[in-house]
Amino acid sequence: MNQKARLRSGSSRRKFIKDVSIGAAGFFIVPRHVLGKGYIAPSDKLNIGSIGVGGQGGRDIQGFAKSPRVNIVALADVDDRQSAKTREQFPKATYYHDFREMLDKEKNNIDACSVSTPDHMHAVATLAAMQLGKHVYTQKPLTHDIWEARMLTRAAKKYKVVTQMGNQGGSGKGVRRMKELYDAGLIGEVYKVESWTNRPVWPQGVAPLTGVYTVPKELNWDLWVGTAPMLDYNPGYHPVNWRGWWRFGTGALGDMACHIMDPIYRILPIDFPDAVECSVANSWSDFFKEIDSSESAPVASAIHLSYPRKDGKGKIKVSWYDGGIMPERPEELQPGEPFGSPDGGVLFIGTKGMLQADCYGANPRLLPLSREEEAKAIPETIARVPEGHYLQWVNACIAGYGNAETSSDFEYAGPFVESILIANLAIRSHGLKNLNAKGGEDRYPGRKRLLWDTQNMRITNFEEANQFVKRQYRAPWSLNI
Repeated sequence: MNQKARLRSGSSRRKFIKDVSIGAAGFFIVPRHVLGKGYIAPSDKLNIGSIGVGGQGGRDIQGFAKSPRVNIVALADVDDRQSAKTREQFPKATYYHDFREMLDKEKNNIDACSVSTPDHMHAVATLAAMQLGKHVYTQKPLTHDIWEARMLTRAAKKYKVVTQMGNQGGSGKGVRRMKELYDAGLIGEVYKVESWTNRPVWPQGVAPLTGVYTVPKELNWDLWVGTAPMLDYNPGYHPVNWRGWWRFGTGALGDMACHIMDPIYRILPIDFPDAVECSVANSWSDFFKEIDSSESAPVASAIHLSYPRKDGKGKIKVSWYDGGIMPERPEELQPGEPFGSPDGGVLFIGTKGMLQADCYGANPRLLPLSREEEAKAIPETIARVPEGHYLQWVNACIAGYGNAETSSDFEYAGPFVESILIANLAIRSHGLKNLNAKGGEDRYPGRKRLLWDTQNMRITNFEEANQFVKRQYRAPWSLNI
């Protein structure tokens, strides 16, 4: 087995490869020297079937295809328009509309699957592949619902396949450098973390879509709606803008938190929050008209999560801001020094200082920036992943389950995403009424501090909020591990 190093000490699920290179991860039936220099044995190849191949799915396939050890053998997408470019690039791959048909007919031809559908289809497609013994790479967020995240975490242990969530920063240099600076004690004990993004850049906080539209002949609308409740086709849902609709997407937080909050969950001694509260903002028209925006994520939100420390030393407050809301600018920043990148960032606040990074954990630096020399003095102790997030998964698949590690396997990604989605539960609960209240402050308890029971996956002080833990799938879809 390859030599490994763990980014997060004391936790078997927060781990990174120490030495997995493109040429060292596999076990070969036929020695290379027998076949000739430069020849790749058939047993060295990873045959991939991809589910969702337009947009981000197409970009994911390009990431895998950088390895000469990869064959893209099958493609599945419900929209011939979105998939056209990828089908042209991989003309030998068999094309399907229904991923279930692809898995059934190609189960003896593929070794692994990538899943890059809208969020509401992640769990069912991912589990279907795992149950056939296929390694899986699933885009972030791993799931749409809290319950789904818990189920995929269990499934990963049961089916023992190589897994990776598509938060590429998890294999980046930045988060490793942040861990080294944190472990060196340069910022002391972290008690507060701020994180933020410029998303959404698609419509949110809007009324349900109306109008009558003809479904494009290239699109299988029933398959696209999938597990969600059926509704009439509208071009405002597909493509891209589905992110802002709760039945399909997970809003700004679902889109970006797996990138921006990853260093928080990966570095600090936390697992699940015990409480969450939030405030949200919708469009100005909400103040003047009766607009039902409950089906759409808000224009902006501020979320505050309370995490008990695993070492028993109190709690860490983690805050998230989106839609243009930002945390207070640190006094340690001088005028003219930027406070994060346009896409967002994260700020660790400790008893001895601050540590800031941009989206994906990039460009970590101590605050004030005059502490740069202190940071430079800290040596690198955690090995990097030079091959990157995509090829790390490819190499681990070829090596086989248990012979190599990935940065964001489901043992890590499942609990991480479950933790994030608790924040979305708070957002969706924000405007709910307590049906048992007679009015006053307690009529909208979703606007207050919600208490979370991790073991039982439920809010203990506002029953109405628990409807967002697990949604009901439209028949015939189901999730049974």
